[in-house]
Amino acid sequence: MKNVAIFASGEGTNAENLFNYFANDKRVKIKLVVTNSDKAGVIERAEKYKKNVQIISKSALYEYTSKIIEFMEAEKIDIIILAGFLLKIPEQFIKAFPNRIINIHPALLPKYGGAGMYGMNVHKAVIENKELESGVTIHYVNEEYDKGEVILQAKCEIADDETPETLSAKIRKLEFEYFPKAIEKII
Repeated sequence: MKNVAIFASGEGTNAENLFNYFANDKRVKIKLVVTNSDKAGVIERAEKYKKNVQIISKSALYEYTSKIIEFMEAEKIDIIILAGFLLKIPEQFIKAFPNRIINIHPALLPKYGGAGMYGMNVHKAVIENKELESGVTIHYVNEEYDKGEVILQAKCEIADDETPETLSAKIRKLEFEYFPKAIEKII
């Protein structure tokens, strides 16, 4: 069995999808949810599923990296999943969990990745550049934003009248379908 920690900063819809998907799976146990905001919607979702929640501020993530790594090791965390976690993971953390930190990105990397490229910012940029398709990329995390090895990509077409909101809805469907499949693939 693989012990999983999910790191999320926002509403936690991808985290909740993973809670449901792996609820009866004997290969995966979601032990822990980490967020950097005490106002994140993921907290309520995690508590509904009786998940241990840890709130770690941005400054704590960088100032106490080694303590957080020790905690993750004490919890026997095998895989860390970033599900809308908006902070850059410290290099020391990446070295402690090599090829064991996975991120989901709402575009077809290497396009539309990097600092500031998240959520609606990505969808607006994709539409402004008149792309014909977009999608999701699930990848390993390395020291550079959105540059880790790709695990899986899934695509969708962009309609002539596409808006950032309609594209976001298409991307969300892809995330819900393919994020769990990518996690299964690596376990």
